[in-house]
Amino acid sequence: MSHTDSDTHQVDDSQRELEALELASRMERIGRTMLVLSGKGGVGKSTVAANLAMSLAQAGKKVGLLDVDLHGPSIPTILGLDGQRLGPDATGDIAPIHINENLSVVSVGLLLDRAAEAVIWRGPMKYNVIRQFLKDVQWGRLDYLVVDSPPGTGDEPLAVAQLVGKGAWAVVVTTPQDVAISDVRRSVSFCKTLHLRVAGIIENMSGLVCPHCGQQVDLFKVGGGERLATEMDVPFLGRIPLDPGIVASGDSGKPFVESVADSPAARAFAAAVEPILDQNEQDESLDSVRGPSVTDTRKEQAEQ
Repeated sequence: MSHTDSDTHQVDDSQRELEALELASRMERIGRTMLVLSGKGGVGKSTVAANLAMSLAQAGKKVGLLDVDLHGPSIPTILGLDGQRLGPDATGDIAPIHINENLSVVSVGLLLDRAAEAVIWRGPMKYNVIRQFLKDVQWGRLDYLVVDSPPGTGDEPLAVAQLVGKGAWAVVVTTPQDVAISDVRRSVSFCKTLHLRVAGIIENMSGLVCPHCGQQVDLFKVGGGERLATEMDVPFLGRIPLDPGIVASGDSGKPFVESVADSPAARAFAAAVEPILDQNEQDESLDSVRGPSVTDTRKEQAEQ
């Protein structure tokens, strides 16, 4: 190897170390990262991610919502952000779009010139983009960073799980029928393989709420998500019923839990957040008994 080659490798190593430190510094300002996953497409994962993030924000938490569904980013549409674009802040970092004082959003869909534009990227490009979103977005201090991942256990959720390190949680979304449960079971196994704690399973589209009489009809069976949670020994966060209002609110860009707050589905989203908040509070109580962690010590040093 020539002297020039050696110097190049040293520069590359130094750059990687610097980027790793920048990422670690950014992540230390985030209390809890939660990946919203599903092994099955079409289960309403992005709708769940958006409404969970909004429910956490309504509970008074500072929340970031990161959409890493790079090939099918739907968060901008669900939250009424179509046509808006991400830009730099005063420091040159990426400035998220603020929905309200507690919720901010970043999505690759907010970088595309046209809604119909296709994202054609291989694995390494996806990894680099996700790393940039985690490292270069000026989130500020967050209680929760909710990450909407594409279906399956491929590049995007794997990249997030590897980049955020220990302490991240997962919320797994399924629908009640057996064909979805079979695929979602793999997502839970994926989390356990990566030592990613499963905060719980949500059973979405769990019965149809009749808009006329308010009665529930079990179109896709019911209880599959709860049985899977018991089988895999993870918490069950609840059932979200089908509601025509969810479709209307997603198409209109108004978060469902905000626009139809008194519906059974909105109440179910709020109820699903409670055990997540309880789990996090219990963890923080244990941390206070154990004493300051390495992350806490680094935070204190960074703020001095």
